[in-house]
Amino acid sequence: MHKTGSQILIDALKKEDVEYIFGLPGGVIIPLFDTLFDETDINFILTRHEQAAGHAADGYARATGKVGVCIVTSGPGATNLTTAIATAYMDSIPMVAITGQVKTHLIGSDAFQEADVTGITRPISKHNYLVKDIKDLGTIVKEAFHIASTGRPGPVVIDLPVDVTTDTWAGDTPDTVNLPGYKPSFEGNIRQIKLAADAINRSKRPVIYAGGGVISSNSSEQLIELAEKANLPVNTTLLALGVFPEDNEKALGMLGMHGTVPANYAVHESDLLIAIGARFDDRITGKIDAFASQAQIIHIDIDPTSISKNIKVHIPVVGDAKNILTELIKHVSHVERKEWFEKIADWKKRYSSLYDNTSDVVKPQYVVEQICEVTKGEAIVTTEVGQNQMWAAQYYTYTNPRSFLSSGGLGTMGFGFPAAIGAQLGCPDKIVIAIAGDGSFQMNIQELSTAVKYNLPVKVAILNNGFLGMVRQWQELFYDKRYAHTLLDGNPDFVKVAQAYGADGFLVTEKKDVRPIIEKAISINGPVVIDFRVDPEENVFPMIPAGQAVTQTKGVELI
Repeated sequence: MHKTGSQILIDALKKEDVEYIFGLPGGVIIPLFDTLFDETDINFILTRHEQAAGHAADGYARATGKVGVCIVTSGPGATNLTTAIATAYMDSIPMVAITGQVKTHLIGSDAFQEADVTGITRPISKHNYLVKDIKDLGTIVKEAFHIASTGRPGPVVIDLPVDVTTDTWAGDTPDTVNLPGYKPSFEGNIRQIKLAADAINRSKRPVIYAGGGVISSNSSEQLIELAEKANLPVNTTLLALGVFPEDNEKALGMLGMHGTVPANYAVHESDLLIAIGARFDDRITGKIDAFASQAQIIHIDIDPTSISKNIKVHIPVVGDAKNILTELIKHVSHVERKEWFEKIADWKKRYSSLYDNTSDVVKPQYVVEQICEVTKGEAIVTTEVGQNQMWAAQYYTYTNPRSFLSSGGLGTMGFGFPAAIGAQLGCPDKIVIAIAGDGSFQMNIQELSTAVKYNLPVKVAILNNGFLGMVRQWQELFYDKRYAHTLLDGNPDFVKVAQAYGADGFLVTEKKDVRPIIEKAISINGPVVIDFRVDPEENVFPMIPAGQAVTQTKGVELI
């Protein structure tokens, strides 16, 4: 039976068990949406901006581990989506982005709403396709999902000309893929694994540095087992929060520019750093020649191009983290390391809180702590970017993987709220809370309409300090308090904005109201915005200035 390209695409998506598609229609993509109109097995979520559609698909993928899918139209629809594609690419998130395109014979003619999507997205996607023949469409979709979800995950773009969607063909989508040039290594070299185990068994001051790859490989259980068996302290990157329970005595918390003192000092004084699924980015390393300068370094990663890219490593192990950790556990032994853990315990005691929690002013850290207490640490937390992101990372206790969703590599303002929408759809039984700044929330504030339309009980906690907070903090510390264009004195009344969209909204100006309003918001079966008026000049500490070493940490008394 002959099928249109649109039907072939929809059937291929159904074969991949796609549950939700996020997006926005437009001219050249109408034939696909016309086919989608009658589809009952796939739910289409209409967002109010293409960037938000991409972030929602991204948030769905981060929360569920499945491939997120979004569909937008050509030209400006596709270019609006590029920020979301780049966000997913930097954080290695599996996503398939389908963009409409003008008819094949018009490509390159500067036709109405034409953009070179393959050229634009080549540097910000794991792979991309321009479909030129309907006979290739089913195979391309199958390959796209395989590439997006295997190896080091990432977004794959399918650019789909309108005439391909209206053509007909009697073929079908293949059940397997054949990609001779794409063969990720999943099993680690046993010799390298044994070398790593021997180094762990001999070390006196080891520390695990766990990255987002541990979440991608679903190897949280193996990480915990390794840490317990070999008696190893564990710190995590921003994107790995929750992969090792932060209420475990071996947990050091997040490391890096705004990481905890125990995490950063442990790396600084370690004799063995065990990096798992992490890429040694600049926000972690700071001054490269001062980073873990006393340590031998083990690096476990599925992406061979990440090995020794930024930091020279001594024992590389290429492969899937779950497979490698499963084998590594067999070869490690329990070592007491009493002095090392005593030193770590002293750091934890001395630097347990770095803000004035006795103040009557509403402190943003206090708000996050209260959100954690009310939700018992079981919520999915999404964030925007900046101070709100760091406070959410520092003052909420994460005990489960896929419970903290944030734009790490690209640092995309506007990510958190649409990502929360995607996460809520993917995990309907979870409390989902988007922690935002008053600046970043306005980047995709229109998605209140989406949350209301689908009655999604996402809660937005705005840490409203009246500034572009992190930029203001840098201006205070490094630019003599010259607050150039960071004062947001034109902010709207967020409560009224929420109500205008049909959501509930609350204003909190006093500390005594923080917890009761959080509890009330969570009890409401629908979207809620809470405007917390917090200390306008509160800073995020600790802070290691960009490109500096741990010894230049600001906001704490150095040891």
